[in-house]
Amino acid sequence: MPLEQLTPRFLEKVWGSERLEPFFASRNAKIGEVWFEGPGPLELPLLVKFLFTSDKLSVQVHPGDEYAQRHHSSRGKTEMWHVLAAEPGAQIAAGLREPVPAEKLREAARSGEIESLLAWHAAAPGDTFFIPAGTVHAIGGGLVLCEIQQRSDITYRLYDYGRPRELHIEESLEVARREPHAARAVVHEDVLVSCEYFKVGRRAIAAPEKVAIPREHFGLLIVIQGEGLLDGSPAHAGQVWYARQSTPPIVVSGPLTLLWAIAR
Repeated sequence: MPLEQLTPRFLEKVWGSERLEPFFASRNAKIGEVWFEGPGPLELPLLVKFLFTSDKLSVQVHPGDEYAQRHHSSRGKTEMWHVLAAEPGAQIAAGLREPVPAEKLREAARSGEIESLLAWHAAAPGDTFFIPAGTVHAIGGGLVLCEIQQRSDITYRLYDYGRPRELHIEESLEVARREPHAARAVVHEDVLVSCEYFKVGRRAIAAPEKVAIPREHFGLLIVIQGEGLLDGSPAHAGQVWYARQSTPPIVVSGPLTLLWAIAR
């Protein structure tokens, strides 16, 4: 098949939400992450998640490739977030407001002062944030995000608001960039983020427009709004489709909005 629909897997989180519409039916459980998995042994080039937050996530950081290879796996974790929905006042944090010595960051993580050291950004639907490995970050409540990342889930927590989960302060200090970071992505045409690991763009398809998606964009197609057809298959918000590199150009009809993502 030229396109393969991925299967969502729902993960409960203490900071998750029961309200998942319009992407999925709501549940009687706090769903924080929805992962998309390929059929059978298919190894996806990237990992796609939808995040639903009713409370703050931990203050955390992910290692880069070199550290990950020495300690855990073959990949680090560079990621991006595209905001799908946001309550008034919703925020994300990425990087620090100013350079911070390691000892001060250690003390701030233990005391909770680290929240005030973070650079917080207002988050609204359509915003995109780029979070390279090593960037200290946090996500506030009241958000729905599409996260696209390297295929790794190594997370070190610096601070967790008193919740009884393991912290990794010393590991975090080994990999954290203790400085500001320009997280808000600057869009070039329809490209949201282009880095050494992936390239991601956004495309709105109006009815009854039909668009041939170029071969170079093949990888993942993520429907984030509306409904339509992908090469004749019905598609709607909350679905992720995988196209193999050898797939010829496909036809998309709307009205729908999708993200396309390719691994590098």
